[in-house]
Amino acid sequence: MNNCGVSGGVGTGGGAYDAKIAGLYDLLDTLGSGHFAVVKLARHVFTGEKVAVKVIDKSKLDDVSKSHLFQEVRCMKLVQHPNVVRLYEVIDTQTKLYLILELGDGGDLYDYIMRHESGLSESLARDYFRQIVRAISYCHRLHVVHRDLKPENVVFFEKLGVVKLTDFGFSNKFCPGQKLETSCGSLAYSAPEILLGDSYDAPAVDVWSLGVILYMLVCGQAPFQEANDSETLTMIMDCKYTMPPHVSNSCKRLIERMLVREPEKRATLSEIATDPWVTAGEGVTVEDFDTPLVAKQDLSEDDRAAILQRMVNGAIGTKEHILEELEKNEYNHITATYYLLAERKLRSKR
Repeated sequence: MNNCGVSGGVGTGGGAYDAKIAGLYDLLDTLGSGHFAVVKLARHVFTGEKVAVKVIDKSKLDDVSKSHLFQEVRCMKLVQHPNVVRLYEVIDTQTKLYLILELGDGGDLYDYIMRHESGLSESLARDYFRQIVRAISYCHRLHVVHRDLKPENVVFFEKLGVVKLTDFGFSNKFCPGQKLETSCGSLAYSAPEILLGDSYDAPAVDVWSLGVILYMLVCGQAPFQEANDSETLTMIMDCKYTMPPHVSNSCKRLIERMLVREPEKRATLSEIATDPWVTAGEGVTVEDFDTPLVAKQDLSEDDRAAILQRMVNGAIGTKEHILEELEKNEYNHITATYYLLAERKLRSKR
């Protein structure tokens, strides 16, 4: 059912990669691959920081895939949030597009769930779920719908103690009240209206997928995963799933509010954010779900001056030019270098 995204592809043969990226990044191991992309571990040469690089082979893309790719880049540039994997730099060459991304250090949520047969404790599940809801609330506020929410697309950053959303290959801009047409995503996580091929309300399809994710967090398996696709489809259409007895009533109720066949009857994101199960245990305010990433935050004037000086000394650019690129919110080598150095500074302060 992955019929509308740019997630995946083939390796760049024998380490042969474009001159444009040579000298800036050393490409190392392959972390994953799909139809037209491969994700590699890489080292940013100037800072020595590790990043993930999604290498997309443009020669293999048809026009639809190309438009999805540009949509992915556009959406990732918009969505800068502490619970979204960060895009540092976009390098576009004749045949390839390189997306330089923040590198997780603890695998994805799917593998983690699979290691917990009967699910996570509800307090741990709540912690991760809350972070995913924060990321999606922020995306929706910017009118970006993800459309491929699943545990495989939630990455661990163990040193930071957070999870972050990734893979905006199916994401799109939407206008509130207007419906989208494209059917996409993965069967087990797809809302009934997408599977019916109807035009659909964008935010509601992400809410359905959130319901599936929460179920998996507390139960250790997917709610709709039958022996074959047609059975799975029937279960989704009938909203048929069983709840293990260990799940608390308040958590069950929240899942039931999300896995509702009629999109207009599903809980909204703000209702989810204020649900008693989600807010239990600590005073979370709705505002907490909306904090964007302020890139220049937390750095003292001295820190900033030191970073600029280091970049000037390394011939990355003149001070004026660096400040200008940051101001314009570019995604190039200058801004990538600045943010990698800034994040290292913030890490050392923690």
